[in-house]
Amino acid sequence: MQVTSHVREPLVTGGKTYHDVTEDVCRQVEGAPSTLWKFCFGFSLIIFGVGCFSLFKTWTVGLGVWGLNKTVGWAWDITNFVWWVGIGHAGTLISAVLLLFRQKWRTSINRAAEAMTIFAVFCAGSFILMHMGRTWLANWALPLPNTYGSLWVNFNSPLVWDVFAISTYLSVSMVFWYIGLIPDLATIRDRAKEGSISKMMYGAFSLGWVGSSKDWSRYETVSLVLAGLSTPLVLSVHTIVSMDFATSVIPGWHTTIFPPYFVAGAIFSGFAMVLTLMLITRKVYNLQDYITIAHVESMNKIITLTGSIVGVAYITEFFIAYYSGVEYESYCFYNRMTGPYWWAYWSMMTCNVISPQLFWFKSVRTNLTATFILSIIVNIGMWFERFVIIVSSLHRDYLPSSWRDFYPTIYDIGDYIFSFGLFFVCFFLFAKFLPVVNMAEVKSVLKSSSERKVKHNN
Repeated sequence: MQVTSHVREPLVTGGKTYHDVTEDVCRQVEGAPSTLWKFCFGFSLIIFGVGCFSLFKTWTVGLGVWGLNKTVGWAWDITNFVWWVGIGHAGTLISAVLLLFRQKWRTSINRAAEAMTIFAVFCAGSFILMHMGRTWLANWALPLPNTYGSLWVNFNSPLVWDVFAISTYLSVSMVFWYIGLIPDLATIRDRAKEGSISKMMYGAFSLGWVGSSKDWSRYETVSLVLAGLSTPLVLSVHTIVSMDFATSVIPGWHTTIFPPYFVAGAIFSGFAMVLTLMLITRKVYNLQDYITIAHVESMNKIITLTGSIVGVAYITEFFIAYYSGVEYESYCFYNRMTGPYWWAYWSMMTCNVISPQLFWFKSVRTNLTATFILSIIVNIGMWFERFVIIVSSLHRDYLPSSWRDFYPTIYDIGDYIFSFGLFFVCFFLFAKFLPVVNMAEVKSVLKSSSERKVKHNN
């Protein structure tokens, strides 16, 4: 009689061997692109093209094409910037923090999560460049001596530290991602035909990797060092982004709860986006044996935790506004709930607080269809959270004569579409030309965490 015996759910199913891992992952890199890939990539290019037209109009006509007004000076641009930065958080958390804690379930999803981080930061950075208006003069904002006048950045401003934090985050994330790719690039190099362009390109980027003990020793050392550097960035990046608001005196922003609240929300939305992308990748590339229910359930548990933290933060904000006795602060939160943007507030509460609680049920968090739908709902809710924080705190000034509502124009929407086009074009190119799953790390857990059959004599 044959039975399956394991303490935990296997991370690799199907009784895979080392050779099977190599074949399954390399197939999508070495083979011709599938019809589905061509369709998705073509659709992404169309979205990107539409977004580029909107971006062109934004830069040539000016920021007046946006729906900003005298009272609401920040709106969709900053909302989208903070949203994309938050999405980029999960990649570093999965790669760095879970590596330090030796969590084996990260191995099949860390590669795509790291790529998602890089592309999400690209999208976030695009909104900084959009907001400059005249991007071709962006070098004026650099903290360098110049001949254009007495220009110098204010190092007391959190906006300056945004640039330092996010550029550092991007640099470390790219190096971490690339270091993890080297063993897999060497595998593809060795399988390529002699004299082919693939052999030459993958050979150059694999940096002479031969798989010796010295190579693996240095690989492990560098990975741990980069993980140690990356872990503080998980906390610092969105903490500094939150200070863009928390250091102001505007009711609804001036609060010390923002740093932990923003970090939890970033991890919350980041893991939701990882789930969305991984479930699609799992289906398109037939990686069901590598991205398993165990991976999905583990990520859903983190979403449940961070979603609960975000819910507590929402309640805490209302309590502090009431307890402070400041009528402007109390009005701000009352207005969020019942004012002109009530629909955005209640969309945020429904998507971010109520929907993740369904993951308390094992039947829901192990259901792929429910997980996919809820992951999209969470990211919709997190976008609404940023919109509510920014716009509903600004549209009602101290003087009723200054009250203005914000309405997005087609160019606000078009610039947002541009960021989606940029993200998915980058992601589909990555999924075609680089291994989506980290073969080396999956093989390292194959013996201890794969599905295998154990014979027992009856």
